[in-house]
Amino acid sequence: MKRKLILAMAAMLALATQMSQANSADLRLVGSGASFPFPIYSAWFKTFSKKTNGVTVDYQAKGSGAGIQDLINKTVDFAASDAAMTPPEIAKVADGVVLLPMTAGEIVLAYNLPGQPKNLKLPRDVYPDIFLGKITRWNDPRIVAANPELKLPELPITVVRRSDASGTTFAFTKHLAAISPEFKDKIGHGTNVQWPQSDKIVAAPKNDGVTATIKQTPGAIGYIEWGYAKLIKADVALLQNKAGNYVAAGGEGGAIALAGAEFPPDLIAWIDDPAEAQAYPIATFTWMLFYQKQDAQKADYLRQLVNYGLTEGQKIADSMGYIPLPPSVIEKVKAASAKIQ
Repeated sequence: MKRKLILAMAAMLALATQMSQANSADLRLVGSGASFPFPIYSAWFKTFSKKTNGVTVDYQAKGSGAGIQDLINKTVDFAASDAAMTPPEIAKVADGVVLLPMTAGEIVLAYNLPGQPKNLKLPRDVYPDIFLGKITRWNDPRIVAANPELKLPELPITVVRRSDASGTTFAFTKHLAAISPEFKDKIGHGTNVQWPQSDKIVAAPKNDGVTATIKQTPGAIGYIEWGYAKLIKADVALLQNKAGNYVAAGGEGGAIALAGAEFPPDLIAWIDDPAEAQAYPIATFTWMLFYQKQDAQKADYLRQLVNYGLTEGQKIADSMGYIPLPPSVIEKVKAASAKIQ
């Protein structure tokens, strides 16, 4: 009898172990949202999945708006957005939301011109007017005056903008509205805006779609994340900052722009028009979005995922075209990640 009881207990223990292993092997963390950080998030999630036995992280770059909607609809375990979330959006999530800035990057103006002229300079009163549809040719006197050393073609400008609800659009239009009263009045800012009606303003989905359209369209210019431009070696403009200096993306300018950010308790901070002399003018943080209350096992692995991104993940940021988070920001994010329960 005693032997039968021992065997029965052993069988039950083996079955419980098998079930636990099966559950662990089946744990899949699903996320969606911003395409802006997709290259670095993809690298993080792939490595984390390899290092974390029995856990797989899947992420779809649908755009910030779609990611926020998926979080509200409870079809994902986490989301990502370059536009963070608005209070009304947060209010729709009954289980609460934890917003964590996980990386940062620069938004660049990539262009496609015959002969591939380098280091095109765009003054701060010129590039908003391009996206307002007021400057329509590459040999416009205002562009020529800023680039006397370049031979600019008599070619129509094709503006490429996002077709989806986009955090990149949000950050880009927020900057343009900050430096151009006319842009603020006529276009405003948001994940979706009413662009001027023109056959020379075309739409493409996500950062990779805009990038591909620029590459395929002579005379095109569009706004994309620096990491995408770096990946395909696209020509990008030097933009004039508030101090009057022309600054290239990919140097210290992005980090300088974001260094002065002061984070409130919700960890949402914007630098619309940085004043520092060497600051790159369009830089932004990007957020991962988590339920505050959820399955305990998933919450544990999501906290581990955040910790990986803040430690090992930051080491590859610069090489992939992103801005490593300052230590002070990392500490704030680590502390806030404890709210994921």
